[in-house]
Amino acid sequence: MSTFQLEIVTPTKILDEGYIEHVRCPGLDGYFGIMANHRGAIIAIGIGEIKVTQNGKDHYLATSGGFIEISKAKVELLLETYERADTIDIQRAESAMQRAKERKQAKDIDIARNKASLLRAVNRLKVSRR
Repeated sequence: MSTFQLEIVTPTKILDEGYIEHVRCPGLDGYFGIMANHRGAIIAIGIGEIKVTQNGKDHYLATSGGFIEISKAKVELLLETYERADTIDIQRAESAMQRAKERKQAKDIDIARNKASLLRAVNRLKVSRR
């Protein structure tokens, strides 16, 4: 199977994931996949689960969004944040979800910000079970 290079770029680090067979990302209009020799593009990514297939094995990441840049040389995930499924602090994610649910009852909250907090926490918990 053909492979391509994947880099993950955040505001604080750049990680070379090496060569992979496939990546599936949460686009703003639904999930989409990338395989080798994909046409170049820049696509927005929302809160969700990223699945990376490398050496026939699937690995999962939780992300809070960003972009994917596809070129002939490589694919770059330009992410605000990400966490690997096996490193997610489940207790912290559950606490964040509980705080967001409690804030939902307050009258003077930023509804969009609270909704995003809840989505991130739920996503982290979902990905942690992978």
